[in-house]
Amino acid sequence: MKIRSLTVSYRDKVVLDHFDADFGPGITLLTGPSGYGKTTLLHTIAGLIRPDSGTIEGVPEKIGLMFQDDRLFPHLTALQNIEAVTEDKELARYYLKAVELEQEASSRPASLSGGMRRRVALARVLAYKADLLLLDEPFKGMDLPLIRRLAPLLKEQNVPVILSSHSPEEQAIIGGTVFPMDKKA
Repeated sequence: MKIRSLTVSYRDKVVLDHFDADFGPGITLLTGPSGYGKTTLLHTIAGLIRPDSGTIEGVPEKIGLMFQDDRLFPHLTALQNIEAVTEDKELARYYLKAVELEQEASSRPASLSGGMRRRVALARVLAYKADLLLLDEPFKGMDLPLIRRLAPLLKEQNVPVILSSHSPEEQAIIGGTVFPMDKKA
């Protein structure tokens, strides 16, 4: 995927200013402080934000986006939230087990901790089987031992994965190509 001269602003605040990047296969970690455009970039790639100018080429049609907030369906169980994106019930159960929440299959989001809800959201985006994964702080609210156990799920995806991360420890566990976004527009 090629991004050229991408500019995105909110009213009079420029968030991305003539931003250029090339993202290839594997895992790319967007790093940098809050407010430097990581979420804006992910949302723009996903087509949720229209840029002021610039181009993004090579974006596949089927994109899996994990937002910073979990966006789970409150009336559905953990398993049903995953099943909502796939007709393959075995795949949904596989990912629920892979994020270590098999015992919470019938729990609704309100009864889960923040970290558990993040894991359901992660399982859901992985079960979607997209051609590009955009993950906004996917491990927020999780401790390092859990991240170590879950990181291989990202590594086994055969599609480009672009994720935002604030934690150097998390970045070391996940690996991949680090793309620093630490220059203010």
